[in-house]
Amino acid sequence: MSHADTRDDPAAAAAAPQDVTIADGVDDEAIESNRRIFGGWRFWFISGFAAIYAAFHMAALNGLSIERWTGIELPLLPSFPMETWNFRIVHIAGALLLGFLLFASAPFAEGEARDRPVRRPLGLVATALMLPALFSLGVTIWFAIQISNGLMWNGIDETLRFREIWLFGVPLMVATVGGILLSWAHSAPRASFAPTDILLGLCGVAVASYLIVIYGTLMRNSTGTPFAPIGISIAAVAGTLLIMELTRRVAGLALVIISVVFLAYVFTGQYLPGFLQSPAISWERFFSQVYTDAGILGPTTAVSSTYIILFIIFAAFLQASKVGDYFVNFAFAMAGRSRGGPAKVAIFASGLMGMINGTSAGNVVATGSLTIPLMKKVGYHKKTAGAVEAAASTGGQIMPPIMGAGAFIMAEITGIPYTDIAIAAIIPAVLYFVSVFFMVDFEAAKLGMRGMRSDELPKFAAMVRRVYLFLPIVILIVALFMGYSVIRAGTLATLSAAVVSWLTPYRMGPRSVSKAFELAGIMSIQIIAVCACAGIIVGVISLTGVGARFSNLLLGLAGVSQLLALFFAMCIAILLGMGMPTTAAYAVAASVVAPGLVDLGIPQLTAHFFVFYFAVLSAITPPVALASYAAAGISGANPMETSTASFKIGIAAFIVPFMFFYNSAILMDGTWVEILRAGVTATVGVFFLSAGVQGWFLGSRAAWFVRAGLLAAALFMIEGGLVTDLLGVGLAVAVYLVQRVFRPDPGAPLVVKGAD
Repeated sequence: MSHADTRDDPAAAAAAPQDVTIADGVDDEAIESNRRIFGGWRFWFISGFAAIYAAFHMAALNGLSIERWTGIELPLLPSFPMETWNFRIVHIAGALLLGFLLFASAPFAEGEARDRPVRRPLGLVATALMLPALFSLGVTIWFAIQISNGLMWNGIDETLRFREIWLFGVPLMVATVGGILLSWAHSAPRASFAPTDILLGLCGVAVASYLIVIYGTLMRNSTGTPFAPIGISIAAVAGTLLIMELTRRVAGLALVIISVVFLAYVFTGQYLPGFLQSPAISWERFFSQVYTDAGILGPTTAVSSTYIILFIIFAAFLQASKVGDYFVNFAFAMAGRSRGGPAKVAIFASGLMGMINGTSAGNVVATGSLTIPLMKKVGYHKKTAGAVEAAASTGGQIMPPIMGAGAFIMAEITGIPYTDIAIAAIIPAVLYFVSVFFMVDFEAAKLGMRGMRSDELPKFAAMVRRVYLFLPIVILIVALFMGYSVIRAGTLATLSAAVVSWLTPYRMGPRSVSKAFELAGIMSIQIIAVCACAGIIVGVISLTGVGARFSNLLLGLAGVSQLLALFFAMCIAILLGMGMPTTAAYAVAASVVAPGLVDLGIPQLTAHFFVFYFAVLSAITPPVALASYAAAGISGANPMETSTASFKIGIAAFIVPFMFFYNSAILMDGTWVEILRAGVTATVGVFFLSAGVQGWFLGSRAAWFVRAGLLAAALFMIEGGLVTDLLGVGLAVAVYLVQRVFRPDPGAPLVVKGAD
């Protein structure tokens, strides 16, 4: 897609202060390698569709409608609030249609526009397959007319069953399966719509239309029973295939492969031994339930259709108004002069922006294109530069109040109030970012780095004069803690971003507002596809009962050692999260691991935070570390070396979740004295941990035994008990005296006097 300028006043934009140009491009829209770049009427069609799609969600979430405003009933337009299932079905169908039109089945060559050869016979076949897709859509309309005329629909009437199979199901499956297979072989110019993708979009509309029609009757209560119409199962199969294909295009194969494994388990679990064995389930029964709130329309889609898309719109408004540029410039003005300044800027800016955009790898691409080259310029090794950006961007997913939308999913799954979750996340987030800060500071000290010169940086005074640009974030936080709903608070913050833009050269008028909605519609495709695909896995877990059997396994391990059970849960959460965006990683891990932890007697909030942290950290955990790989692509370093380095930089986050188990005060559960002591001692412990890992203490390199002492002191103080805190302080004092008085040579072997 071509880029329309987001500024309504180019002359004013040209007059922007020159001291804020360091972050130019941070707010620019990233173009994926398989994304089509349209021009002419295609550009305007996709831009308008994306904008309307995002604006539809904003209107639906706030209960806005023309009928409500004017009293005029317009039957072709949706009335709000929409029925919940219908809203989620439309939410997914819109993403499928927009996603297939925008994202090709394979990457384009660099710089490719119109020169890809077209395989016309395959294109003609795809065009021909549009007929059965349109036929199934027409049959759905016929079904709707029959139902509206009083026909009692059910799944046991042989006449109705025949119609659903042969008039609706078979044409839909032929079009869906044929379209997916053809899309893998068919090529089309980057600036054109591919017939196969139009076909798949039509199939998505047909699936949604049928489900809305049938679920509009009492048929939603029959899912999973013999009374469920066979068409529900067929539509769910087609919908599942479409969701997995779009997920493959926008998020890679990792989540798709995991989904296929779980789907295979549904029909093979009866043959497996031990705790993996599950009862036999027919395909009709399973698929009649998987496209309900027990699966695809369940918690993951509930969150993506409300909170996630709302904050994507908020992020798009910040991007269109160039507030993201200001965030990065402000970070440079504050931290750029200190040693290793760009790395500290990356911590601040990436953490702030990662909190909003909800994807570690996406945030790496957005801010890393600026911070990584600057880190390399001041002396960081390219793998370290990429690792710092990956660790900081990943940390944004655990930073309240938004937590990359993870807080909203946790609230949806657990029923715990959102504000309680945001408050509980404060100390863990501080510990993580303090640790990363110390790690990059000690690395800079070891390498003798300098900061950036004053003439290379924005003027801090100028940044302070524009601190009002933080107002949308402030309004969001204040509104949430004043008791406003998340939707109302997010809407107010979004509106404030547009208002604040009028105090800058980038004033948002109708053109910029429509551009912001367009950006939001496009930005939402990946997360919607991922959440829907994760819903497939959640559906398998809930319908087969494998989560409960996994809980029993954890209980058995806990009988041997609770620490062993926690370690096993950590490994499963990281494994399930590898290759997946944060929201999907947490949703899947929460379904498998969290119930088992709760059965161990761990409080629900603690158990879900434990799972959430490790699901997030899968983005920087070798061997599959999406955020690290994205950073390596920018820095030019080896991806595996970068992921190993980012694992080292984020090491504190692998310890913090175990602190939840041993000391709930870390999650704000306790008296103020207990919480304050836990926060202070854990912060000191994180300092010792960073010093021990980096081998830098009191302004000089530390010998191996000093590092070992620092690590031991760190673990004692992080644990949180009074006795362990005192032991940690005593050990830290001893290490301090050894380092200060004896100044041991870090390269020399340990020599004991009197030994041979």
